[in-house]
Formats: sequence, C-alpha cells, structure tokens
Amino acid sequence: MNRGVILLAVAASAAVVGAAPPSALAKIAGGLWEITGTPGTKEPIRECVADVAKLAQFEHRASRCTQSVVSESENATLISYKCGSAGFGHSTIEVITPRSLKISTQGISDQLPFNYVLQARRVGECEKTPAITPH
Repeated sequence: MNRGVILLAVAASAAVVGAAPPSALAKIAGGLWEITGTPGTKEPIRECVADVAKLAQFEHRASRCTQSVVSESENATLISYKCGSAGFGHSTIEVITPRSLKISTQGISDQLPFNYVLQARRVGECEKTPAITPH
C-alpha cells in the first residue's frame, strides 16, 4: 500500500476518534442547562447547550475556541482549550448524574486569571424557534 494512502487513512481515523465526545460525557444529553456558581451573579444562568463538552469553556462561551481532551475517566473529563487572544483554560467536568455536572475551571480570560467551580443541572429541552412561514 502507498505510504501516502496509509498516512491519509491514519489521519482520517484520528479525525473520527477526535470527533467523538469524551467517554464520561457521551451519555449526557444536550438541552437547557441551569448553571450556578458563575462569578458576579446571584441568579442561575440558563443556557441551551447542544454539546455538553462546550461547558468546559464556560468562561469563554462567546469565543471561538479549540478543545482537546487531556484525560478522562468513567465519571470525569479534563479538557484544555485555547481561544486565541481571548485566553485559554482547562476544566474538569465531573458527572454527578446524567442531569447534574460539577465543572472546575481555571485559566486566563481577557489577560486576567479566573478560577471557579460551577454546578450545572439539565432542566429540560431547549425551546424550539418557530418556523418562519413565507407569505
């Protein structure tokens, strides 16, 4: 077999493996999540989250970031992420139940350090936006 074809096959299989959710989060459904422990807020924040691994970059949720899984076990995943000039961080997402997560996160955001713990609880499905009917 051609060496280039072998390298391409290995790269393709790595991309497929990289696209799979971390094993601890594989059975956690996206939906409407209520998040408490956010610095500077007294009330819980509710957010529609399709991919639960995105909660790892909660501090940078409005930024475009790249993530990589550093380590994982049956009930926890350590995710490191980089968001260009917006900063970086690493978070441990611990699965308490399929509807309850503990997220310990730290890093640099807007050139300042952050370090806090969040509790996330799935409270339902995301609202569906009504379809626009042309007239």
